[in-house]
Amino acid sequence: MITAHVVGASGYAAAELIRLIDRHPGVALGVLESRSQPGAPVADVFPWLPHVHVALEGSGTALARVREDDVVFLAGGHELAREQAPGLLAKGARVIDLSDAFRLSANAGEAVYGFPERYRAQIAQARLIANPGCYVIAALLALVPLQPLAERIAQVVIDAKSGVTGAGRTPATPSLFAEVDGDVRAYGLAGHRHGAEIVQEARAAGLAAPIVFSPHVVPLRRGLLADVYLISRDRLSRDEVLALYERFYAANPFVTVFRDLRAPHLPALEGTNDAHLAVAERDGVVHILSAIDNLGKGAAGQAVQNMNLALGFPEEQGLDARTHVG
Repeated sequence: MITAHVVGASGYAAAELIRLIDRHPGVALGVLESRSQPGAPVADVFPWLPHVHVALEGSGTALARVREDDVVFLAGGHELAREQAPGLLAKGARVIDLSDAFRLSANAGEAVYGFPERYRAQIAQARLIANPGCYVIAALLALVPLQPLAERIAQVVIDAKSGVTGAGRTPATPSLFAEVDGDVRAYGLAGHRHGAEIVQEARAAGLAAPIVFSPHVVPLRRGLLADVYLISRDRLSRDEVLALYERFYAANPFVTVFRDLRAPHLPALEGTNDAHLAVAERDGVVHILSAIDNLGKGAAGQAVQNMNLALGFPEEQGLDARTHVG
């Protein structure tokens, strides 16, 4: 059995990782490392995980105990990832980083971008995997299949809304309930760090059109909906886009493409690694709705999917894959 360690184990994405690893049939929980809460039982830090009877451990524990071919999830910030990854790789571990330390090509080095819907074969051979951000995953699920139509797309507008867990668990005034409740808050108006990541991967997939990305926080605990608008040069049709999606995702265990005109329902995605895509068309603009759980397919679920690929496990193992309902 493979041992999986989590570094930066006191955040929301880490909690979801712990939950998924704990029930994974091919992987055992190893070190759960936390700088902020060493010694605290997991059930005290995450009351929704009462069945995980281990405690968080202090800095450096994972590196001291890791063995060759273990898996280490780096669930802290980019500084922690850059500090820890080299030593873990030198000891023969596979490293899956949930920060943005290695996502952009300028910083990637030997990292493989962890978007299975495009890089499945590369991930299977990787030792260092850069797990994408939640906004990026929702956007790329909509954009990557569009390469055959790329020359007909003049501009892309992405209007995305995420639940507050996407901001992390470190207390900050803008993330408090009293600040978020009753509001839809746009941010990153001068440019968002995930915008560059979306553009990088859209270009790699052959989509050259300008992209406008606008993120919002909404008063939900978890969930993410990206409304993606395609402004075309010669009137794209819903049927063309829908046909591309159905072909591209035909063998994908996690992506459901709705054939009828209905919107995704975020509560249906909570706790899953699933993604739901819907396509509409109005006045010559194709409107794509891409929905995920920001802590599932947007973080921990995708990380476990990447681990499964890297270890040669079935891609959906431990992730409760579902039959397509579209």
